[in-house]
Amino acid sequence: MVLYFTSDVVSPPYMIYMGDDKHENEELIRWGWPEDVWFHVDNESSAHVYLRLRAGETLDDIPSTVIDDCAQLVKANSIKGNKLNNLNVVYTLWSNLKKTADMEVGQVGFFDYKSVRSVKVERRVNEIVNRLNKTKVVKSHVDFRGLREERDRKERCNEKAVQREIKLKEKEEAKRKEEAAKLKSYDYVMTQENMTSNENGYDSDDFM
Repeated sequence: MVLYFTSDVVSPPYMIYMGDDKHENEELIRWGWPEDVWFHVDNESSAHVYLRLRAGETLDDIPSTVIDDCAQLVKANSIKGNKLNNLNVVYTLWSNLKKTADMEVGQVGFFDYKSVRSVKVERRVNEIVNRLNKTKVVKSHVDFRGLREERDRKERCNEKAVQREIKLKEKEEAKRKEEAAKLKSYDYVMTQENMTSNENGYDSDDFM
């Protein structure tokens, strides 16, 4: 099962989701989205919580209230962490998660530890947890691979559309420069003809 939550402390709201057990976590580690942010209690067993960023957003763009929502959700879904105060929750982009064959199911590492951030959670805030739980939607079966492949397909289509637009603008700019160059050359020829005409006129008057 996968649990979906809505963080509506900002508008538009953010989607948060997590797997119900380590096997769903394993699938999310494998088929997560590049624009997802992964949250976990530092050095303790806990749920793997994911936040779906909007297009173009980075870790720096996440509102602090949304980070608090994710951190509280992670803490509330940690058997040991839920009972502790002043614990750290770490988070990073999904693309920074490292999975090797020797790791246990649901276990992850990082490609770059410098890209891992943390937030201190002093205590459980029931108001936040209860608010999120009221938005909870449970899906018994989710095709993680299919969703990721569909996302990638749309991304490729968007990228192709952008590249076509760039090439079209480049072609239009090249045509504009070519026409400007022709016009400049035409003006130069016309100026030369005018100069010749003036000289001829002078010679004619002189002859008379």
